[in-house]
Amino acid sequence: MTHSGEHGQAPAKPEGVGARVPRKEDIRHLHGKGHFVADMAMPGLSEVAFLRSPLAHARIAAVRVDDSVRAFTVLRADMADASDIVADSTLPTYQSSAQPPLACGKVRFVGEPVAMVFAATRAEAEDYAEAIEVDYEDLPVYADVAAAQAATGEFVHPGWKNNVFVTLNADRDFDALAAQADVVVHRRMRLARQCMVPMEGKAVLAYWDHQADQLVVYSATQVPHMIRTILAECLGLDQGRVRVISPDVGGAFGYKCVLQQEELCVAWLAKTYRRPFRFIEDRREHLTAGANSREHHYELTAYADRRGKLLALDARIAIDGGAYSVWPFTIGLEPGQAVGNLPGPYAFRGYRCVTQAVATNKPGFVPYRGVARTGVCFAMELMMDAIAREVGREPWEVRLENLVKPEQMPYVNVTNKHLDSGDYPASLRKALEMIDAPAVRARQRLGEPDGRRIGLGVATYTEQAAHGTSVFAAWGTPVIPGFDQATVRITPDGGLEIRVGVHSHGQGMETTFAQIANEILGIPINRIKVLHGDTGQTPFSTGTYASRSLVMSGGAVSQACKRLLPRVVHIAGHLLGAEADQLSLREDGFAAGGQTVSIKDVADAWYLRPHRLPADVDPAGLEVTVGYKPKVDTGCFTYASHAATVAVDPATGGVEILDYVVVEDCGTMINPMVVEGQTIGGIAQGIGTAFYEETPYDANGQPLASTLADYMLPGATEVPHIRMHHFETPSPHTEFGAKGMGEGGAIAPPAVLFNAVNDALRSLGAAELAETPLTPHRVLQAIAQGRRGGGNEAALAAGHQAEPAPAI
Repeated sequence: MTHSGEHGQAPAKPEGVGARVPRKEDIRHLHGKGHFVADMAMPGLSEVAFLRSPLAHARIAAVRVDDSVRAFTVLRADMADASDIVADSTLPTYQSSAQPPLACGKVRFVGEPVAMVFAATRAEAEDYAEAIEVDYEDLPVYADVAAAQAATGEFVHPGWKNNVFVTLNADRDFDALAAQADVVVHRRMRLARQCMVPMEGKAVLAYWDHQADQLVVYSATQVPHMIRTILAECLGLDQGRVRVISPDVGGAFGYKCVLQQEELCVAWLAKTYRRPFRFIEDRREHLTAGANSREHHYELTAYADRRGKLLALDARIAIDGGAYSVWPFTIGLEPGQAVGNLPGPYAFRGYRCVTQAVATNKPGFVPYRGVARTGVCFAMELMMDAIAREVGREPWEVRLENLVKPEQMPYVNVTNKHLDSGDYPASLRKALEMIDAPAVRARQRLGEPDGRRIGLGVATYTEQAAHGTSVFAAWGTPVIPGFDQATVRITPDGGLEIRVGVHSHGQGMETTFAQIANEILGIPINRIKVLHGDTGQTPFSTGTYASRSLVMSGGAVSQACKRLLPRVVHIAGHLLGAEADQLSLREDGFAAGGQTVSIKDVADAWYLRPHRLPADVDPAGLEVTVGYKPKVDTGCFTYASHAATVAVDPATGGVEILDYVVVEDCGTMINPMVVEGQTIGGIAQGIGTAFYEETPYDANGQPLASTLADYMLPGATEVPHIRMHHFETPSPHTEFGAKGMGEGGAIAPPAVLFNAVNDALRSLGAAELAETPLTPHRVLQAIAQGRRGGGNEAALAAGHQAEPAPAI
């Protein structure tokens, strides 16, 4: 990998901002010392299993429970003191859904929990579940968007007027600018439904703490404070009587940032029976009841001049939202992100978009790493390549024609996104240099000895990160993020405790937050402890999602340390007999007049030898809590350009990634090694979206990929060596100029790889591939369609030509 700061950043301190510090948390994980929900042991612990619906849409006519297991079985009627999960929205067209903790009246997707059973072991609980019989009466199944939109009665939810959760519209100067176009290009694209597949699935353990008179819930969640809020509400408890602890979490990716039915059910058991219960999701449950992301349908029409300069874009987007709107983000988040982020990094002023989230008989749609932006990048970048083909220019030439220029920054785009800083064209040019585009074109002209076809694909995207109050308020979510708080406390021995309300599940926050504190206070990071994930010990935060934690809570850590520093300096100056402005910060201490005093000495004076303190010492002491949000809360915008070369075998449809490069700019990097790890992990997931991952459903709403033999994932041999280059354009709105970047790696790969494969197959006249995943079967069908005269105007990817486009 190559690494450079393009904008003259000062050299990093050995452990401060910009240093490549190994992650502190890796030590315990590499030695098998992590502490996950499945590792916990408690006296009297019962394991929970769920009887799940085998049907996608049906009335529950009767439930019969064998007398031998009735005492260990819970139905919805037994949970009268627990509320349904309702995620309301202020969006004007929004239709609200109520998700019962256990199905009541009818089931709405395969895998929906109908009954809960507990026993000493999971195996016994599953045996008990088999003693429950349920009579179902079939209802019409809406297995896809088109079927749901066509429904005239018996909708997914009673009282609805149709099967549409919400419709969003945008229209800005479209008609006038579209009329000026010389070129009109129309395409359709589609992304398959996916699972997130974290190493650890859902996991929750709850018990009643009799000493504290408090419900304690250990949950593998990204958002412990929000889960406490909604559990207290649904269970009728004061929030002070609920404590949520998120221990080590084995990946999440958005899957664990909403209230899960199982969390509510297990918490209810602990509240009701006053003893411990636990549920651990198995892989089959995850692959069926957790198949809940990415399924977007696009119909785009671009209006451009003869050079490919985009004047206006007309978009229709349909999102398969599943059966329920999830709490707290609601189904409105996905279409809101889609309509707002479709323009991406491009400067055009005519825009018309209609986006619908449609209710179907599938699991409820959950935000997944990238949150709509993987879909909109896929659609927009395939459209850019289509425009380039139409006007006879290279794909990167058309992009350079359309990208926002650095001299235009800060730039407010057509959907009112505030692009704060960066040089988008430079990132694309650098990616083309790294991939050596002229050499790839020369190689294409020569041809491959083995008969494979070489293709080159590029994509540029923006990642809206750390968006705050005004953005979420516009999306109408029931919880709106505001200030994130951090508490910093110097310990009596001169160490530092940092307490934050976000939670790390792989992002390296225990390291990067310590680096921020080290940058300001000089305390070595091995003496800094970051505490997170426990509502009983940390200040409130809405949690870890939307690439917000480093900017928001990291910003709060920075501000808290800056506010604490003068207090420390004042005491240190007194101990040294010097004025504060005479002191210089050294590693773990201060110096003046040839003498030094350590942070430990300052702490010793405050805690143990107060007679050594100055008379005017601040009585607030060596602990500070600060709330923070960026100067502009519409988000900061990370961006990157990806480029890839592939080899496609026209005989087998197989695709090999030959080279993959990334040029990214997330502002000031706190730890470049963490940035690279996050990016590479995201790219691996993006390769899964592009080539492998899909949960298909039959006409009865049955998931057809219920094991890892059916649901394909990329492994080590499918992820290529990734070459990376960094720009650093600080955000003007955040501490240190940092921007969030946790989702970016997952955004671009499907677009880059599809563009590369389409480029490789262009000489064969193949139909354009525009539906994920890009399987060998679809490659061969695209080639065959081209030979039959289908050409490059394929409405959908090969293999789905007959499916009607969703109506809006």
